Amino acid sequence: MVSRMKKHIKNIISVGLALSITVAMSLTAYAGEPYVSYNYDAWGDAIPSQSGYRVDETITGYEMELDKLADPKSDLFVSETEPTNLSGASDIFYEKNTKEFWIADSDNDRILRTDSNLKVIGCYKGVSNSQTSVDAETGLSTFSNPTGVYVNIDKATNKPVFYVADNKNARVVKAVAESKNSAKCMFEYTKPDSELYANASRTFNPSKILVDSAGILYVVVSSVTTGAVVFSETGEFTGFYGANRVEQTAAVIRQAIWRKFASNEQIASMTRNVPVEYANFDIDSEGFIYTVTEAANASTDAVKKLNPAGENIWNTATGNEYEFGDLPEFADCDTSKYASRLTDIVVGDDGIINLLDYETGRVFQYTQDNDLLFIFGTKNGTSDQRGTFTAPNGIEAIGEKIYVIDGKKNDITIFVETTFGKYVHEAAALYEKGLYEQAIDPWNEVIKRDGGYSLAYYGLGKAYLNTGEYDKAMENFKVSVAKSSYDRAYKYERDDFLRANFTLIIIILLIIIVAIIVLRKLFKKGIIKMPKLKKKPEKEGK
Repeated sequence: MVSRMKKHIKNIISVGLALSITVAMSLTAYAGEPYVSYNYDAWGDAIPSQSGYRVDETITGYEMELDKLADPKSDLFVSETEPTNLSGASDIFYEKNTKEFWIADSDNDRILRTDSNLKVIGCYKGVSNSQTSVDAETGLSTFSNPTGVYVNIDKATNKPVFYVADNKNARVVKAVAESKNSAKCMFEYTKPDSELYANASRTFNPSKILVDSAGILYVVVSSVTTGAVVFSETGEFTGFYGANRVEQTAAVIRQAIWRKFASNEQIASMTRNVPVEYANFDIDSEGFIYTVTEAANASTDAVKKLNPAGENIWNTATGNEYEFGDLPEFADCDTSKYASRLTDIVVGDDGIINLLDYETGRVFQYTQDNDLLFIFGTKNGTSDQRGTFTAPNGIEAIGEKIYVIDGKKNDITIFVETTFGKYVHEAAALYEKGLYEQAIDPWNEVIKRDGGYSLAYYGLGKAYLNTGEYDKAMENFKVSVAKSSYDRAYKYERDDFLRANFTLIIIILLIIIVAIIVLRKLFKKGIIKMPKLKKKPEKEGK
């Protein structure tokens, strides 16, 4: 009895020590970060996880050296009253050839140009050579609330050509940067004079823009719900691209049914159901365009990957196959629930997709197969702590770093990849390329650091399935709750067993068949008799 009690106490102490070590590791992983990193398990439950990114630094106007814009001694001087801080910045773009950042500093009505370290090297308040609204004093057609910027390099002159969504001026400006502070207008895209556009919208207030390799311009216009407004390289309006679908809510379905029986007068009085417009978009190296929809209640087409025809390649026969952002019932390990509002998207050179959630300030990172890799960042309207946001408006991804621009804190937060993140990205990259065997070691490193990281077990399952180690594949698929993959591994394991033991199985079957035939003949000849079963004695009293 005493020895059993000692053993029981020893087990309790062992479990306690194990839990203490786990908690200590978690605290170490999260130390210094203003948010708790988490992921989702195979059942869709939020669980704490190792962080894939940590806050590296926060850049304000001071670190950007924006005071040079108001310093008469500087070659960047604009005016003595030029603001030396960001204000309401709403977009950030990285030009890969020159390794420069371009920022739409919206409330300051300017486009900022910086080097790779975010030190200012240019400021554009407007453009010369414009046909509209030229300021008599400066000779410039000044920007008014520029909310989007996109940059290419002119191959002939090697100068940056930048596009500005000049929101309040109702135009998109295409300009060439002639110097650090001057830009020449090349073209202005304004409201299309087209009946097709008139039927879609009465206004033209562009918010975001991008240009593909053929020079075609795509514009997000807040009042247009029929997709991005498209202009040819020569400035002609050519139509709309990739419209969202109408959210199939209960009210929409009910109204659709009622329309079949309503009169013309009743139909005219009904609320018109229209899709939600985009919030932002990005284009990858292969020409696929990715879109996000910020509306808090949007689940249909919240994120799309569009082919050249404007079709979402992630659609299935029944609708969207994937979920993005936090799951509907997510409670952040407490009781507060909310709906994600995805405000920006950027696709890295490695194909990794980064989504910025305006509602929570979180960044959601996915593979091209839409496997969730990491969730990091947080929103805190009352704190100046690094890594927290008030109005996260834009995101960029450069190598191992993620940049998030805040329109109210007026700064740029830089996240850098952790060691854990490096192993996950290495394994995921190999996995995406189909190099499953090479991904085994980094996946195992991931599991060593976070035993609850479900994607690592799935990746190992794929690797072992590819190498023919079906028992190991089934073991990992079971942990990751990948039922269809487990069934496939089980089928291969069974088929392998049958092939390897086919001769033995046939011999055993033949022996059984022969034995049955012999026994039947012996029974018929009476050589072997069936044993008689003894009857159970009846109980007394019956």
